[in-house]
Amino acid sequence: MILRHRHTWPTFTLALLTSIAILLPCSNAKDDKPKIETSEFDVPLQPIYWFDDSDNLIAHDRPENNVYVSEDAGANWSLVSDEGQKNKAYTIWPHPHDKRKAYIVGTDEDHWVTSDRGVTWSKFNVDYQTSRWHEPFSFHARDSKKVIFHGAKCIGPFCEEVTFWTDDDFKTVKPLRDSSQGCYWAVGTPEYGIDTSEEEAMENRIFCVVQGSYSPSPSNFQLRYSDDYFKTEQEPRLAGDRPVNGIIDIAAVKKYLLTAAKSEGSYELGLYVSDDATTWHRAEFGDHKLEEDAYTILESTNYSIQVDVMTQQKTAMGAIYASNSNGTYFTKNIEHTNRDMHGRVDFEKIEGIQGIYLANIVDNWEDVANMRAEKRVKTQITFDDGRSFHQVKADGENLHLHSVTNMRNIGRVFSSPAPGIAMGVGNTGKQLNDYEEGDLYVSDDAGVSWRHALDGAHKYEIGNNGAVLVAVDDEEPTNEIRYSTNHGKDWEKAGLGVEGLKAAILTTVPDSTSLKFLLGGVTGRGQKARWHFISIDFGGLHERECGDKDFENWPARVDEDGEPSCLMGHKQFYRRRKAGSECVIKAEFKDPIPTYKKCKCTKEDFECDYNFVQGNDEKTCVPTKALRSPEGQCKKSDDTFEGSSGFRLIPGNECERKGGDELDKAIQRPCADTMRKPVAAEGIAAEKHHFKADRFSEFYYLERTEQSHDDEDDETIVMLTSEQEVYKTKDHGKTWEHILKEEPIVGIKPHDYFNDIVYFITGSSKVHYSIDRGANIRDFETQDPPTRTPGLPAISFHEKYKDYLLWTGARDCPGDKCHDVVTYSTDRGDEWKTLVRYSRKCEFIKPEGRKDKENLIYCEQYEKENMNNPLQLYSSDNWFADSTKHFDDIIGFATMSEFIVVAAQDEQQKSLRADASVDGETFADAEFPKNFKVSHQSAYTVLDSSTHAVFLHVTVNSVEDHEHGAILKSNSNGTSYVMSLDAVNRDTDGFVDFEKMKGLEGVALVNQVYNREGSDKSGEKKKLKTKITHNDGGEWALVAPPDKDAEGRSFGCSGNNGKATDKCSLHLHSFTERSIKSATFGSPSAVGLMIGVGNVGEYLTMKDDESTYTFITSNGGISWKAVMKGAYMWEYGDRGSIIVIVKQSRPTKVAYYSLDEGDSWTEYQFSDVDMQIDAISTVPSDSSMNFLLWGGDIGAGGKPGIATVNIDFTGHPDRQEKCEVNEDGDETKDYYLWEPKHPLQDDNCLFGHIAQYHRKRPKAKCFNGLNANFEPMVGVSKNCECNRQDFECDYNYELQNDGSCGLVPGYMPPNHEEKCKDDSDLVEYYAPTGYRRIPLTTCKGGKELEKSNAFPCPGHEEEFEEKHAMSGVALFFVILIPIALFGALVYYGVQKWKDGTLQGLGQIRLGEGAGSGGVRDSPLVTVPITIIAGTWAVLQAMPLLAMSLWRSARGYMPVSGGGGNRRGGGGFSGSSGRGRPYTDRGAFSARRGEYSGVVEDEDELLVGSDEEEGLEV
Repeated sequence: MILRHRHTWPTFTLALLTSIAILLPCSNAKDDKPKIETSEFDVPLQPIYWFDDSDNLIAHDRPENNVYVSEDAGANWSLVSDEGQKNKAYTIWPHPHDKRKAYIVGTDEDHWVTSDRGVTWSKFNVDYQTSRWHEPFSFHARDSKKVIFHGAKCIGPFCEEVTFWTDDDFKTVKPLRDSSQGCYWAVGTPEYGIDTSEEEAMENRIFCVVQGSYSPSPSNFQLRYSDDYFKTEQEPRLAGDRPVNGIIDIAAVKKYLLTAAKSEGSYELGLYVSDDATTWHRAEFGDHKLEEDAYTILESTNYSIQVDVMTQQKTAMGAIYASNSNGTYFTKNIEHTNRDMHGRVDFEKIEGIQGIYLANIVDNWEDVANMRAEKRVKTQITFDDGRSFHQVKADGENLHLHSVTNMRNIGRVFSSPAPGIAMGVGNTGKQLNDYEEGDLYVSDDAGVSWRHALDGAHKYEIGNNGAVLVAVDDEEPTNEIRYSTNHGKDWEKAGLGVEGLKAAILTTVPDSTSLKFLLGGVTGRGQKARWHFISIDFGGLHERECGDKDFENWPARVDEDGEPSCLMGHKQFYRRRKAGSECVIKAEFKDPIPTYKKCKCTKEDFECDYNFVQGNDEKTCVPTKALRSPEGQCKKSDDTFEGSSGFRLIPGNECERKGGDELDKAIQRPCADTMRKPVAAEGIAAEKHHFKADRFSEFYYLERTEQSHDDEDDETIVMLTSEQEVYKTKDHGKTWEHILKEEPIVGIKPHDYFNDIVYFITGSSKVHYSIDRGANIRDFETQDPPTRTPGLPAISFHEKYKDYLLWTGARDCPGDKCHDVVTYSTDRGDEWKTLVRYSRKCEFIKPEGRKDKENLIYCEQYEKENMNNPLQLYSSDNWFADSTKHFDDIIGFATMSEFIVVAAQDEQQKSLRADASVDGETFADAEFPKNFKVSHQSAYTVLDSSTHAVFLHVTVNSVEDHEHGAILKSNSNGTSYVMSLDAVNRDTDGFVDFEKMKGLEGVALVNQVYNREGSDKSGEKKKLKTKITHNDGGEWALVAPPDKDAEGRSFGCSGNNGKATDKCSLHLHSFTERSIKSATFGSPSAVGLMIGVGNVGEYLTMKDDESTYTFITSNGGISWKAVMKGAYMWEYGDRGSIIVIVKQSRPTKVAYYSLDEGDSWTEYQFSDVDMQIDAISTVPSDSSMNFLLWGGDIGAGGKPGIATVNIDFTGHPDRQEKCEVNEDGDETKDYYLWEPKHPLQDDNCLFGHIAQYHRKRPKAKCFNGLNANFEPMVGVSKNCECNRQDFECDYNYELQNDGSCGLVPGYMPPNHEEKCKDDSDLVEYYAPTGYRRIPLTTCKGGKELEKSNAFPCPGHEEEFEEKHAMSGVALFFVILIPIALFGALVYYGVQKWKDGTLQGLGQIRLGEGAGSGGVRDSPLVTVPITIIAGTWAVLQAMPLLAMSLWRSARGYMPVSGGGGNRRGGGGFSGSSGRGRPYTDRGAFSARRGEYSGVVEDEDELLVGSDEEEGLEV
């Protein structure tokens, strides 16, 4: 977000002077020339800040990190050093709302503040350096003592944001909030919140952009606010009744608060606006959309926001939009504005005058957009707030002026608060020429007319409310300045006393009330360069003070006839000095104050009301949605009610209503405006469409994101038929459009990371593409036609930069020299350059965790560019200007989340080996379990790595129709693997029957070959059984069968008390049998639900077997029920509140749907003739209430070819009301909190915690209507104690029959000291026990199976000793307490013996007459009592005492259990892993690297996400 008023200096100039003031001289004698005083420095002072209403300035010496202060308007300077600032000042920072305050930001943790314009300073300490990503301070606009400090806690190059606050000028500093990405006061401008109902409440309100609750990804950043400094916090509802993720930033502009958000999978932004810090609205820009880094918030007014939206990225052009008074609806004012690549726009308001601004436009915009010409820039001006624009005129000719994109000075470009005075450098003619060809021009009527002032380009400034204009040559070195006292009509010269000065800045007080100016410049070059700061004082130029006769009542705006014009209901006037008066305005720093005269109300004083937008006729305001009628009215559709006209008076407008227009008067509206769309008779509608083709080749959804600006009902699909014809639908298949009719298309490739972008591949070098989901299609040419290598994509994409492309093309084909060449483009195909020749595959590597190498690319290339040689692996982060070779002979590589897995040939090329990397630079050999013996490793399939561990399928048998292999699970860097499950089924193409449940932690299903020996040796047909894990592969079990089939009959076998047995369990057809691989069991938006086709029995049968049913589970796979006999395809809609199933590839006219998670099913006929349905689909987020069937007619009366059928549930009577959901986690009437569980546990603990998810109540008659980024997981209700399910077998250990982990015979335990090498901060490690924590678990205490004896890491012995050693106080009490107890027991025993209480001790008593006495004084009794008591106390203390003394003498070193030594290699009964749980819930949910030690050998932990499964290498 770029704010227009923040300008940066050219490298040779000084920085921004935000406020300047100089005291006027007291002499009354007239001087012929201004007073000149000069100071010299060896280096430039930048930035310089001039305190308002004073002669005080501060300036920064950046090379020496010093600050200088001047108390005489820059004539003299002194070093600020009274509080230790010398050589420690990183920069200076003025307070934007308190003219007395400024801050020195220190180079380390000390900083300074002044409250008396730099005279004195106070030091404060925040313990942290300032942030690297945010401005150091955020200021409260109405209480200058309230400041937020943005800091950074850094360890090496890695930094974490920290935020603090003060309300007493940093006398005290307190932490604000962790995990923030920038915090800001709601009252960020003086105007904000004034005269609103929330004015008092927002005084302490702070907004922070924070990391998401379950992921640190920017797409999950959230906006939070607090009124009590984040003791409590809330999430604002930006989008009506719900919050929005993907927050980028927040900013205050006049009376508006704005925040921008970006959804994952889109480069489009949503801009949200609030004028009371409570109620938010999304800003609408009509048919245009906002993109990241593609809009600039311009200087705005109290009644409108001005935004320039980039329309041409490559050539930097835009369009200016202005909002209505609440900032929600924007209309276009002017097109083709000139911008630069940094977001600066040629736009500036004439300060102090409403409705007038200048803008530069590109006249030849079409040629520029097509890269056929340079920009031809022209200047235009508006006098009515952008409703109309005019040419700028100078002496009857068109004048064009250099503006913001070519800044040559500091501050504003054209104007100042001096009423009506404007200056600029430009030229007359047809277009704007180079700056050096320009002259200086002046206007004294707010831009209506301009006059030529001086030849050549000059820097210029305005002083004394326009009474003095100053200019200095900006082309050549000079020794003089020019000045005018009559609005630029005549100019005088004044010498500087310095020869050959190259001007860098010329400035004065921003309000232009002073007679003092500051000129900065340099003489000489190189080592002889000297910087001069020249104070120029015009205080003695005129001896007479201006009187009433010297002023005029000047109208700020005039119409074409020169008469004062109206804006915002009034005419504006200023009292200003006449141009020819020879006098000075003596009042110090007195700003000009306008006066107003009211006008009668006209149409221009009104705007469209809330929920109305301008109609196409631009004369009416039409509703944006169905209106609400008053209670009790609109009982019939033809009734009327009194409602809004659609207009309202612009807030703040002062027009007189009497005798004027009354557009906001209520009108009678038809009740039809309040009605919802008609509901179909059955609540469901079907639309069929036929195509002349044999089959569907491919189809893709281009799903709109939360921030998409267009139609909310847009559900775009692009589809390719077998006839190479492409069709597009915007309404989920209700209507289709044939596109690219003249061009045969061989493939469609949607962008992997941006949903709006899709590419259409031809057989030639031409590629068609769309960046707006097919609305507009363009094309480019590549150097080569697409690759001919089977299975290799022709185009690949960068995750962050949408225009970065890699193209794999076929060169010299056909023929013996045919080979692939990879080229790259950074401008979406406009220009291509060669990357690698004789390659096979190149791929951008995801940048997360490798931000310094965002352009990292991996390429497979044949050695010496000869396809008969081995394939080698290279990487480069500079487009292969140079590269690094990683492997000499590979089969291929695959990326999954943070892992790069490479299959390389061994030295003899007899077998494969796997290597992995997480940092993109260093690879390590994968260590497979020692008992995992495969004589010839022929194939790997990377299955999943979304939980910081790679699931790798290693093929054991690759014989066709007998393929199977073992699933191995890695540690966090993908190098050390343990056996998860063997004999897992795969197919010839490398796909594996393995699927993780989407949206639920650690649940996965596999199919295992149970007769592997018979299949391997005897050629038996594979017999499969389905198994499930609930702890991320740590344990696998057969799936429990349901009791009854879909008809309510018992199955042929039964489980044991609801549990599976070896002879009876549920088996499901899985990944290897799917024609559409995206048809998964579950959906991340329908947590807990899975559907599958299979049978109950001993083994999995064929799909067409009589025993086949369709099954569903609603509790994450713990229990299942049969819903239909036979094989059905399924799809989830509205996040699981609608489920549709249809027979798979069998003649049918009907589908079945369930609105209660499969408890009941209703038949729906979608066709009059039988159809064969081959697929069913909906949007990837499963949030739509539309479904699409793909197939063709096969019954009598059917049409030839193929067909789609749209089934629409939006009219269903049970899905008309929107569900009530509280995203903060509370239950509602429509939602409850669901907790998954492990089938072997009595509680709901999974991975060491109880997780809670939003689940819609099955009987709730409402629709979810949630955005695609809605996170079902609420959070973790509590962490649990550890148990067996939180652990898996360590390396070199295997699962035993009793469920324990035992050492593989003949092998040694792993050497856990290696962990110390991987993590230099690790203090200790544990001896191996055979177990290691599952990376996902957060358990604490309980059965911590991985822990035993601890050992210090080399170099951390002292820390280890400090951690484990007993303190002196503890040692004192360990010794003292047993001795004291010993003494007390002795004393007590003796006394009790003497008083007879213990009489009879050791005797058998037979009533009151039993014997007594005779033994009290016997040493045989007293001594044993004393000895026993004392000995017991001492024995209790001895182990602690001995251990403490031993530690103190030698450091703690436990005795190993089972042989071996402390460097590993033998029999320790210790722990695997570091045993650290996640440090917080957010870290757990994000799977980020905030472990306190979960995973072994971690090099770098990155945020992971589920990706495509079945990547075979």
